[in-house]
Amino acid sequence: MSHHQQLQCQGMNQEKKQHTMSYAPYSCSCGAELPDQVTAELHASEANLCTACFGTTEEEPFPGWRRRCLACAGTGRRGPQLVWELAHVEAESVIPVRVVLALLPGRPFRLSELADLVRERLNLAPGRLPVGPRVRDVLLQLREEGEVELISAPDQLMDDSGAVLYDDPYWVRTVR
Repeated sequence: MSHHQQLQCQGMNQEKKQHTMSYAPYSCSCGAELPDQVTAELHASEANLCTACFGTTEEEPFPGWRRRCLACAGTGRRGPQLVWELAHVEAESVIPVRVVLALLPGRPFRLSELADLVRERLNLAPGRLPVGPRVRDVLLQLREEGEVELISAPDQLMDDSGAVLYDDPYWVRTVR
């Protein structure tokens, strides 16, 4: 990220102060030494801010394309980020690869369709765990192993480097 963003951090006296954080190099108007990304993330964490978006509520996964921060659900706060990280870890144990593999339809299917099937079969309450992202990660792993193929065209070309965006792609189980 190459532009200035706001970072709110709390000083020792618990007063909220407005800070301007700069990327490349990292800096904060509070005077904290931020020589690298790790140090900047630690500074944000100590200020109870999301370490991915530094409290701005937005992220820029590709130059020029901004979206609501997925790490903190667009709150800019560290608490929701930690809850979401723990939910992802829990989803990995609750939704094993073998379950997703067993539920693969014999016809082309959408990611959302398979995620709904996994949620239903495992009796998972909607909104509690990141089922869709977990199923996506499993599908990407199964693709590496030759079990499935992505058959959708990208919904959006993000930049000249070939980065693409899929909204709800179609997949198909491969015949082996």
